[in-house]
Amino acid sequence: MLAALFAVIGFIVSNTLENLDARGITTGFGFLHDTAGFGIVQSLIDYTPQSTYGRTFLVGLLNTLLVSTLGIAAATIIGFLMGIARLSPNWLIARIAGAYVEIFRNIPLLLQIFFWYFAVLRSLPSPRQSMSLGEAVFLNIRGLVVPAPVGGPGFVWTLVALAVAVIAAIVLVRWNRRRQAATGDRLPAGWISAGIIVVLPAVVFIASGMPLTWDIPKLGGFNFSGGITVLPELLALWLALSIYTGAFIAEIVRSGIQAVSKGQTEAARALSLSGGMTLRLVVIPQAMRVIIPPLTSQYLNLIKNSSLATAIGYPDLVSVFAGTTLNQTGQAIEVIMMTMAVYLTLSLLVSMFMNWFNARMALVER
Repeated sequence: MLAALFAVIGFIVSNTLENLDARGITTGFGFLHDTAGFGIVQSLIDYTPQSTYGRTFLVGLLNTLLVSTLGIAAATIIGFLMGIARLSPNWLIARIAGAYVEIFRNIPLLLQIFFWYFAVLRSLPSPRQSMSLGEAVFLNIRGLVVPAPVGGPGFVWTLVALAVAVIAAIVLVRWNRRRQAATGDRLPAGWISAGIIVVLPAVVFIASGMPLTWDIPKLGGFNFSGGITVLPELLALWLALSIYTGAFIAEIVRSGIQAVSKGQTEAARALSLSGGMTLRLVVIPQAMRVIIPPLTSQYLNLIKNSSLATAIGYPDLVSVFAGTTLNQTGQAIEVIMMTMAVYLTLSLLVSMFMNWFNARMALVER
């Protein structure tokens, strides 16, 4: 079987090279150093039309990572809230959550992207008639415009304080868990950690003279200048991915909670635990062992579904690299191989992390 497999691969490679040579098409990755010659509407790093195709690859990769990260975070929050709401004793809340799940998971994702982009965001008013919030945040057909933070010379110490506060909060939570396992006593570590994360950076920020200003967007001519503009393509893709994937995660969360024995809930109530504490301390930790494996698949699906961004012109990896770059260079094999390698690598990294997290949450037998 291995010999046959390698023989087939060898034949495909040999045949491909012969066809490329017959058509005068060169192979290799030297094209990555050539000038791209086209612009990209959104770039998280410096980019101009004079940048190279290699820079184009990085821009598309970062844009893909951006929408995937935002989508995973939002879909997780939506999915857990709706999954818990489906089991609510409140009839109205449970029916609303059920309707959300049945509607959004049964409509194709591409149609939902089109809905948010064409029916919602593209029907917004022009910049001159923008919907505003406090004359600082504006929403119009060209996107969401928000103030941009501009840090002063001493603002770095506030960031250092924030990092120290996060580390201290993690240490406190772990210490509290060990203390609870050993003595049964438990501190409100969540509230204490939140206080540390908020208070410590705030104190450092004030002590350093509040070295932070805001670049407020201003309307000039036919568009806004200053601030940060979130493209409507990014908003539409983010909303569609989050809501669509959140519907599937909601069902995963519901099934995970229902997999926990009712005796666990009854025992928690017998100990006078409130409904919130029962859910947070008893039900959810046990349900996570059922939730995590299928949740991993939904994360992987969201990352791969982000490639549908090309349908509305969001400059992700598929659009700017496997699309425009491929058309201009003709290096189809190299471009497609690099694009496939990126999605494969992202999927494997997410799988490795979720498998590690699953092992941490698994029940340890004594």
